[in-house]
Amino acid sequence: MNVVASGFAFYSIYLSARPRDENHPYGHGKVEFFSVFVEGGLIFIAGLIILVKAVYNLFFPNELSNLSEGIGLIAVTGLVNFIVGLYLVKRGRSLKSLTIEADGKHLQVDAYSTFGLITGLLLITWTDLAWIDSVISLLLGAFILFNGYRLLRKSIGGLMDESDLELVNEVVDTLNAVRRTEWIDIHNLRVQRYGNELHVDCHLTLPRYYKLDRVHDEISALDTIVNAELSTRTEFFVHADPCLPECCSYCGIADCAVRSAAFTNDIQWDIQNVTRNKKHFESIDPS
Repeated sequence: MNVVASGFAFYSIYLSARPRDENHPYGHGKVEFFSVFVEGGLIFIAGLIILVKAVYNLFFPNELSNLSEGIGLIAVTGLVNFIVGLYLVKRGRSLKSLTIEADGKHLQVDAYSTFGLITGLLLITWTDLAWIDSVISLLLGAFILFNGYRLLRKSIGGLMDESDLELVNEVVDTLNAVRRTEWIDIHNLRVQRYGNELHVDCHLTLPRYYKLDRVHDEISALDTIVNAELSTRTEFFVHADPCLPECCSYCGIADCAVRSAAFTNDIQWDIQNVTRNKKHFESIDPS
């Protein structure tokens, strides 16, 4: 099982690193979600098999032998899996690779299962109660099943473009940190990760008297400044909106020739007002 999962993970990493082409304008990074799905599916199946076998052994117990030899052998295997898995998880997070991280978690689950099995074998050795093996197997099976479900849930969410709120918050915090007065508001923000790249769609409200070349410069500045701050390469698709008179109350441009109302206060950008498909004055609670 590990060989199959690692083989597919290796292919996914190779494929996701390929540059975008006419058939894949967003690149090939989304294949990593398929890899995570395979990892999660294999782990889930392994958990089911262990649970079924544990229930069977409760009613039809097997005679256990050579326990001391088995403990020593699987202890070494478990330790190796844990160390390699820990390295892969850390490496995957640093490289923003879901595939490497999932492969590491797969090995860690194997290691935890091994350590649980060792605990069961030791208890059997000390107590001579063979049914302990089935009880430990039930607990391990449930643990493995849960971890498989988590990977499946994450992969399906990614394939369906589910919003990652932690990722969106990171982008919003960065936008607040580099915010310009000319950027009156940002709304309809959507953030998706494909491989090790982010793709951001948003609407940017700018002064309505800006000419097209100035609008282009502001959008380019947004792209450049945010990419300099974020740790992940980010591609922006920005729709420029002209400001409306209702925006004046939170527009800080001092020398605006078309202002129709006095500036009163800034509106802090947050995940609620930035992700709605409304300018910020439409999101203000009138109460």
